[in-house]
Amino acid sequence: MFDIDKIVTALKTDQNVQRTAGAGAAGLAAGMLLGGGGVKKIAQYGALAAIGGLAYNAWQKSRQGSTQADVQVPPEGPFMPARTDEVAQDNLGKALVRAMIAAAKADGRIDSDEKERIFKRLEDMNLSAQEKAFVFDELSTPLDMEAVVRGANTPEHAAEIYAASLVAIEADTATERAYLSALANRLNLPDPLVEEIHKAAAS
Repeated sequence: MFDIDKIVTALKTDQNVQRTAGAGAAGLAAGMLLGGGGVKKIAQYGALAAIGGLAYNAWQKSRQGSTQADVQVPPEGPFMPARTDEVAQDNLGKALVRAMIAAAKADGRIDSDEKERIFKRLEDMNLSAQEKAFVFDELSTPLDMEAVVRGANTPEHAAEIYAASLVAIEADTATERAYLSALANRLNLPDPLVEEIHKAAAS
């Protein structure tokens, strides 16, 4: 089973990787999972639950103008596959990791030395061969927004993919902001939902 939480935890707790985060687009794997405030809840609730909760709350507020307290873990359903549905869990986990990596590559500043440094650290982490291969492949391929978009097989997953992309980066450059804008458009996300996702990620 593809364990997105293990990938997040390994990167979050590895001090060597953490030291690379902040070096441009760079910390890449570290940066994408150690980024801004939007990912602080990942370690506590799990990646799928944290990102799913962010997207779920934004969805509710954009559709209903809800003022109710945010949920930390969304109920099983469109935003959160059942724990017993390993295929759905795997597919969503891979889609979110792919989205995070693509967003981290959006500014085009990842060079071969940065990739090599990340590869070496990932090799030492407690990840399965399948998980390492997936991350290596995603890091090595050119930025492909269409591959990210194909992971959005439902409107709810589209919201989660955008949320994962947003929390993976600082979005403080024109290139990153342009990437997010183009991604929102390709995912067919309504403007009110995108606005709520940004609010949720910043809170």
